[in-house]
Amino acid sequence: MLDNIVKFFTSLRLTVTCLTLFMLIVFVGTIAQVDQGLYIVQERYFKSIFVYWGPENADWQIPVMPGGYLVGTFLLLNLVGAYIARFKLTRKKVGIYISHAGLILLILGQLFTDLLSRESAMEIKEGETVSHSSDFRLNELALIDHSKTEEDKVYALSESFLQSKSGATIPSGPLPFKINVKDYWPNVSLVGKEKEGYTRIEANSGFNNVFLKAMPPETAMDQRDVGAAVLEIMDGDTILGEWLVATVLDPQKFNHQGKEFSVGMRAKRYYEDFSLTLLKATHENYTGTMEPKNFASRVRLQNEGTGEDREVLVYMNHPLRYHGLTFFQHQMSANEMVRRQGLTATSTFQVVQNPTWLTPYLACAMVGVGLTVQFMVHLIGFTRKRRNSSPSSINTRATTPKTA
Repeated sequence: MLDNIVKFFTSLRLTVTCLTLFMLIVFVGTIAQVDQGLYIVQERYFKSIFVYWGPENADWQIPVMPGGYLVGTFLLLNLVGAYIARFKLTRKKVGIYISHAGLILLILGQLFTDLLSRESAMEIKEGETVSHSSDFRLNELALIDHSKTEEDKVYALSESFLQSKSGATIPSGPLPFKINVKDYWPNVSLVGKEKEGYTRIEANSGFNNVFLKAMPPETAMDQRDVGAAVLEIMDGDTILGEWLVATVLDPQKFNHQGKEFSVGMRAKRYYEDFSLTLLKATHENYTGTMEPKNFASRVRLQNEGTGEDREVLVYMNHPLRYHGLTFFQHQMSANEMVRRQGLTATSTFQVVQNPTWLTPYLACAMVGVGLTVQFMVHLIGFTRKRRNSSPSSINTRATTPKTA
């Protein structure tokens, strides 16, 4: 039984099957991006155990094909198993060892990249100081205590937690209040007057004249879902009110026991122990055109913990790397038209955290070195064998014919 399991996980047939399934997932996932968009396809096809299918608006789905994580796990087990069980440590196979180690590192690196990396945006106005970035896709519920003058106390709950608790009660715990999630929508459209297909939201506090319509998830790369929820906030058994919160609505303030609070939904924030101040935003176009020539942001980096206080210029293809984060120049609103209208120039950085960013380069280098070493080993062996079998290396003895 054990021998059959070992043979299965170390077989070349499993390798070919996994590679074929990977090609199928890439092909189907690429086609699906047309309707579902990049982010949804990544979650459903590549970052999943199985790919599920079901009728639209149905409560059930069935697995129709393996997902990227499942196929990747089998391929990883196959490579490691073959590495241990089939290869013998000899000089003739050292290149194969290096190449397989590179493939294993490549798969593991992709897994840890999916688990550990994140992308967010940091938008700063000229003269403004910011110490946090906002996620491109994820949202959170923020309940803020404004009672202290020097700083605010923020209680944040992820949107996924709201979704899982829809129709239930979130106990107070560390929160100052208990929250009943009356309803939740992953993506909505909001209007301020009655419109066909829209439902009026009955909320007795804050925004109470809003009409809502549930929408399918956004698929365009430059658009994001508008999450919304109706919350009932309670202090013990006392109902303080019901609020409609959404990522496109401003936080709504209320007072309780002499303290000022606010509640709202916003893009999920990642706070850092340093800050950036935008000193100057530069937006240059090619003369006579609207084609961008240069986006550049001069920022002041301050870190009280290390005592750093320096200026850095961030521009296209020249990011700022600091504390494991990379700040790329992403968007800019600082052209001449903005300044003529008296608006404040802004700059947006794409903030990338990827602790395994070197892994693909190292893995590809290992595969290349391994293939080169294996080729050279065979080439040298072939050259030696041919030299040893050449006519000049064979001793011959001249003979003369016999005569009668």
